[in-house]
Amino acid sequence: MPNTTGPLVAALLYDGLCTFEFGIVSEIFGLPRPEMGPDWYRFASCAIEDGPLRAHGGVRILPDHGAELLDQADLIVIPGWKDTETPIPPALIDRLRRAHACGARLASICSGAFVLAATGLLDGAAVTTHWRHAQALQRRFPALRVDSTSLYRETDRIFTSAGSAAGIDLLIEIVRQDYGPAAANSVARRIVMPAHRTGGQAQFLERPVSLRAEADIAPVLDRVRQALHQSWPIARLADEAAMSRRSFERRVVAATGMPAGEWLATERVEAAKTLLQETSRPMEDIAEAVGFGSVFALRHHFRSRVKLSPSEYRRNFARRKPPSTQSTAC
Repeated sequence: MPNTTGPLVAALLYDGLCTFEFGIVSEIFGLPRPEMGPDWYRFASCAIEDGPLRAHGGVRILPDHGAELLDQADLIVIPGWKDTETPIPPALIDRLRRAHACGARLASICSGAFVLAATGLLDGAAVTTHWRHAQALQRRFPALRVDSTSLYRETDRIFTSAGSAAGIDLLIEIVRQDYGPAAANSVARRIVMPAHRTGGQAQFLERPVSLRAEADIAPVLDRVRQALHQSWPIARLADEAAMSRRSFERRVVAATGMPAGEWLATERVEAAKTLLQETSRPMEDIAEAVGFGSVFALRHHFRSRVKLSPSEYRRNFARRKPPSTQSTAC
């Protein structure tokens, strides 16, 4: 494990391991990131079966740790599961229940939701998994409320995510909750994370890399981002780009996928999200700082895009204190 003092993230190893899903977990939590300081995550993989283990693609794995390390973990990630009908080992179910009772968070990628469902900890809760597995998950665990559309869901320190790539969104969101948007964006840029994915809770994920506009309008869009508090009517934007209004609007749609006015409102909402997460500034100040001018306008645009009011968003996603490691009381 790396020489840091942060939370311990443990990823399950098992025979028939989902290679891609495990790679996501080790990439985000297991790579050395000295720029993040000494409180960054520690990462370990834990075999729940005797090795050597096989993974998809003909890979064989020699585990470094056994299942006993799960008892020390602050976050346990299940990177997929063997298949939707394979029984979950009772010993694993017991360890996951005990870990959660002691304060650990649990997370799954794709079919890993079947493992978390088997613990009973999600009974009555909304969960997600790959859309291909949604019916099987609901049929096998009727006490769940299976959401086949969201990229990820969270209930009581338990996270589930959809297909493999949605696991990236989830794990970046966990980093954001633990260390804030700047850290999450830094990690996302390093793995060349695509821009914001829509749908379900993915809308809460900070867009790590802005869509890059064509060279002739990129400087204008960058100036706008740096001065969102100013008034930016379309005519001014077109003048700044030395274009006709029609040509400018056509270029913006080609570069960002949305009309100029929609792009501007989206950028202002994203800036508001950061201020809500990282500061305690009053709503009036935030509305002014991002260019909405009034709390009413901020609420209108925020709710239409995020499906929450600014106050609800701050309550749910304000930056938390740096994560502490699990109590040894358990």
